[in-house]
This record gives sequence, structure tokens and C-alpha cells, in this order.
Amino acid sequence: MATLLRVPEVAAGATEAILSQWLVEENASFSADQPLVVIETDKAVVEVPADTDAVLLRRLVGGGTPVEVGAPIALLGDASEKDGDVDRLLAGLGVSVAGAPSADGRPRVAGNGGGRVFASPLARRILGQAGLTPDGVAGSGPGGRIVRRDAERAVEQARASAVPTAPDPAPVAERPAPTRERGYREIPHSRVRRAIAARLTASKQSIPHFYLKRTARIDALLDLRRGLNEVSAQKISVNDLLLRAVALAHVAVPEANAVWTDDAVRVFDSVDVAVAIASERGLVTPVLRDVQNAAPGAIARRTRELIGLANEGRLAQRDLEGGSIAVTNLGMYGVEEFAAIINPPQSAILAVGAGLPATVVVDGSVQVATVLTLVLSVDHRVIDGALAARWMDALVRTLEQPLRLLA
Repeated sequence: MATLLRVPEVAAGATEAILSQWLVEENASFSADQPLVVIETDKAVVEVPADTDAVLLRRLVGGGTPVEVGAPIALLGDASEKDGDVDRLLAGLGVSVAGAPSADGRPRVAGNGGGRVFASPLARRILGQAGLTPDGVAGSGPGGRIVRRDAERAVEQARASAVPTAPDPAPVAERPAPTRERGYREIPHSRVRRAIAARLTASKQSIPHFYLKRTARIDALLDLRRGLNEVSAQKISVNDLLLRAVALAHVAVPEANAVWTDDAVRVFDSVDVAVAIASERGLVTPVLRDVQNAAPGAIARRTRELIGLANEGRLAQRDLEGGSIAVTNLGMYGVEEFAAIINPPQSAILAVGAGLPATVVVDGSVQVATVLTLVLSVDHRVIDGALAARWMDALVRTLEQPLRLLA
């Protein structure tokens, strides 16, 4: 029986993606779990597998095309339908074909007949909030489907036409000549930048943040790092040791290894830690798994692998999911202290500044030590102040007694 292959929700909250590449030719058979198509989101490249054995009867969208989540992208069927009337099969599934052919000569998907205007749910919501309907809005999505950018353009045009033209003001004596507007350039928003903006805006609006600050003396940690790098095949950074310390703090205070859901607080058994990476394609936060059981060298190796995948745009969706905490480090840029925004659904993010020399009092005497400033942003729905303070204390104790990292 013929069915439609639709764009899955490959990232939480995503409404649009790019159909990057087809992996199966038309009229070719495929088996269950075989990858059919590559979908690119703002942060990951995801292969979409087949649910069952079938035949790809027709591609409805070509490679490189923006597609809305839930939109049909192919017609699937069994071998007996390969020589059948594909247009009739599409019509039977509520999809008609009309208009100019696509780049590969196939008709474009237009709708389900009956004059219905096709628009994504997000586009309909944008239009509805502005008091508009999809009627008369030109769609630029697959088969003329109205997508977000079309709705936003229609809203802007409607607002512009509704603004009355103000009359020219009366002349003013000795009015100074207007200053010429200074030059500027505009950089269009990329999909990554739009996604980051939307996600962090939602985080600050929906998550009750609070912040804790601690400092840690890290001279012993730096000595340990030097010793490890003398024998390790993989160069270990301070950040690699910080990731390990964060995991051990979660082991010491397991109640903090949790996230908020609509129905419950979910407490994890293993410790997965996200690490912020300023990749060549934008900011991403891939997740390291089971860090509580990983040696510093293994953490360093996996982090380098994730950096490489991020720069190449080959992070899989599974690389970006999970974890209850992220670590973001701007110390390499000389930043002394900062507070970060939580990356939902995680419940905390640790902001790490630069290690700098400072005077400290040890046993009543003044000494010079290398001090690191740490700022923890916390979701108050999941973690209260006392729990966060206990977690920070466990982290600082581990950093100041770094042999714990090897236990």
C-alpha cells in the first residue's frame, strides 16, 4: 500500500530543515532501517531510516530544498505499484500534482485538490496572530506551500500598507540640515543564528535562572595536567579536566543530575555533559556520554572528535541530545567571568573564566595562586539554592584536589 514519507521532527522544536541528499533512487527497493534521505537541521545532519521494506515510487522534493516538518517528501509503495499511476496514488493520499515540473522533470506537489491552500502550522499561526489568512499569500515551499518566511513577509507587507502617510511638517525657521545616515552593512540571519536566538530567548523567558559564583585554586590541577600530558597520547586540556570534575560533582550530588519535564523531575543514572563548541558553522553543544566513567584522555579524544564533526557539519542528532548540564569556557579569550544562559532541556550551565594569578590567604599567610572563576546558571524549578551550593562545593573540592579526577 502506498504511503507518504514525511519530514520527521529531527530536532526538538524545529519547524524547518533542508533536504540535503537522497540516498535511494526512484523505483529502487529498500529495506527497513536503511537510510533513505539526509535532512540537515540548524545543528545536525540526520539520516532518516525506512520504517519497513518498500519501494521509493517518487521523490516529491529535490536535494537542497527547504522543507517544513511534517511535509511529504516522497511516495513509498510495494513492488506491484512501480508501474502504476503514481499521480492517482498521490491523489488517493490527499496530494495532487500541478504546476511546472521540478528540476528533475517531475511535477511539483501542489495540494490535495479542492482549492485548499497549503501552509505549515507555524505559518498559519504567524498569519493568524496578525489577523491574516493564507488566502492570497504566495508560498515558496515545496509545491507552493506557505512556510514561515512567506508568512513573515506577508505580515510585514500588511503592516506597511496599514501605516498612514504622515503629512509633511510645517517648515521650521533655521532648521538644521539632517545629518546623512552613516554607512552600514547587514548580514542576513543564518538558520543557525535564528535557531540559537529562538532557543535562548525561550530559555530566558521560561526558565527561572539563578546564579552561583565560586573561585577555585587550580595550581595543583595545572601540575596534574602537565604530568598527564607527558605520558598521554592525547593532549589533555584544562577544559577536559573540568568536564571530568563536573561529572564527579554530579556523582557526589546526584540530585543535581536532573532535568525538568512537564510531569516530573527526571533524575539520570549516568552523567552526560554537554560542551559548548564555537565551531566554524556556529555555536553547538554536543554531549559526552558516561563522563563519570571516562578517563581524562578519553574525554579529550572524544571532545576533539566532536569538534571535528561540528566544523564539518556532521554532528548527528544523537550527539546533541541528553545531559543535564553544559560547560562553556571563554577563558582562552581572556574573559575573567561571565554568566551563561541555560540550554534547555538541561537544568544548568557552568561558565568558566580564565585562570589568573591572584593573592589568596592560606593558613593565615598571603600567597599567589592561579585562580579560576566559575559561575553556575541554574534552573530553580529543578535545583534549589542549597542543592546548587552543595554541587559547587563538590566541584571546587575536586578541582583543588585533582587526584580525585584519577580515582
